[in-house]
Amino acid sequence: MDYIAKYFHALPGLVKFSGYTILFVLVYKFFTKWIERRLKQKNFFPVHTKFVIRIWRIFFILIYIVFVVVFAKIGDLSTLGLSAAFLGMLLGWSLQAPVTGLAAWLLVISLHPFNIGDRVIIAGIIGDVRGIGPMYITLEQVGGTVGGEEQSGRAILIPTAVLFGQLITNYRLDPKYTAEEMEKKDTEEGFILDEVPVRITFETNWDKACAILIECAEQATGDAITKTGKNPFIRSEFLDWGVLIRLRFYVKASERQKVSSCIVEKIFKRFAKEKDVQFAYPHSEVIYSANMREK
Repeated sequence: MDYIAKYFHALPGLVKFSGYTILFVLVYKFFTKWIERRLKQKNFFPVHTKFVIRIWRIFFILIYIVFVVVFAKIGDLSTLGLSAAFLGMLLGWSLQAPVTGLAAWLLVISLHPFNIGDRVIIAGIIGDVRGIGPMYITLEQVGGTVGGEEQSGRAILIPTAVLFGQLITNYRLDPKYTAEEMEKKDTEEGFILDEVPVRITFETNWDKACAILIECAEQATGDAITKTGKNPFIRSEFLDWGVLIRLRFYVKASERQKVSSCIVEKIFKRFAKEKDVQFAYPHSEVIYSANMREK
């Protein structure tokens, strides 16, 4: 081994440089193939795979440039480790946010905590995911300056770097889809539980009111019932001036406002046709009795 080391050190500088360059190329090709294989196993989109390979290529070129500079100035690699450490510290300090954002983007496209089309809450902002980029997550804002949960048409750009420090709510319970399914757009939007509160009087025909509510919900959520297998149901509680019935049903997250509005309209029209079904509201009622004794 000592003989080989002495022989290697005795070689001309150009030969050493050529040998190191060949070694760099072999290492680059090996790790490039390994990265591509790992990304394919993780079902990355082709466009995402190309971007990761591009970042890896740029990183490797920077390392090679450092090697060339060190070798040209010193003639050997004795200080390459120190130079690389200094360069890494400098880049890490100056590019902290972009590097963190890139790491968050890799996490999102590999683990799929949410996908394009999902309704999410990130940093307190509700929106539908329209794009997942290396630096920004693009949301179509829901609500905002208007009440309810309807799409406003405004685009919100959320830096991916903030994802590590934020709670993320996904309206879909289990968003596990392969990259091929997402590219073909064969995935079905998730369903969430929603409710319409209805207040009725104590004198209301309970059975008839409940039947009307369930029927109205079934008419408006037929697609959700078919795909989830879960029918509308009610929960109730007493009020001082009536009974509060909570009509609950499953609906697509993006159609929540439209479906609930449709159900309210149907219930109102059906109640208007019934004499023994009435809405309750806070009021006072004074009852006079002819049999009351005069003091």
